[in-house]
Amino acid sequence: MNHIFEFFFETYQNRATHLIVLEAIAFFFGIASVIYAKRENILVYPIGLVATVITVYIFLHDELMGDMMMNFYYSVMSIYGWWNWSRKKDNTYVVPISRTNNKEKWIGFGMFLLTMLITYFIYKGYGTAIDSSNYIDIFTSGIFFTAMWFMANKKLENWTLWIIADIITVPLYAYRGWGMLSLQYLIFTIVAIQGYLAWKKSLNKSQIETQTV
Repeated sequence: MNHIFEFFFETYQNRATHLIVLEAIAFFFGIASVIYAKRENILVYPIGLVATVITVYIFLHDELMGDMMMNFYYSVMSIYGWWNWSRKKDNTYVVPISRTNNKEKWIGFGMFLLTMLITYFIYKGYGTAIDSSNYIDIFTSGIFFTAMWFMANKKLENWTLWIIADIITVPLYAYRGWGMLSLQYLIFTIVAIQGYLAWKKSLNKSQIETQTV
């Protein structure tokens, strides 16, 4: 039990108090935002913005540029997603849950490659030494960026990407000694699986209703 306690809290002993407080706030708001996303509730975006803006500051402070860029993009896409999810026509939401078509898949793949390339050059431009964990960070950044775009457009596949990237991120953050964030992404993984099942059920239900009309 002591080893578990030390894993989660030892790295915070010499950390500035305000950073610990901010990380704790981002932790709870981040989990709340994923739960709202699973419920297809638009509060995912204002709640998520709190978490991502705080996390941008923390990662910039720690010079983790891939993670910082990922959360900066989350913040921008949260504003877009907030607007997109709220759009209505004749009292009906314009953007329903759907699957990606071939064109959207290719766009997502392009975003994945472009994000990795940009993140790599940001690391190089910032003068940060790139080790194996940074390359994993660059890879997951590409997945996360694409997942966020898919989610903003209510594509079911966003959950598949979240699950893959979350599973990779759990041991990555544990390796870096970030017990709180590692635990957060473990929770993200569980909620993302639940989100996929909930959205798939909703999509199947809407398709059945459309066929019977």
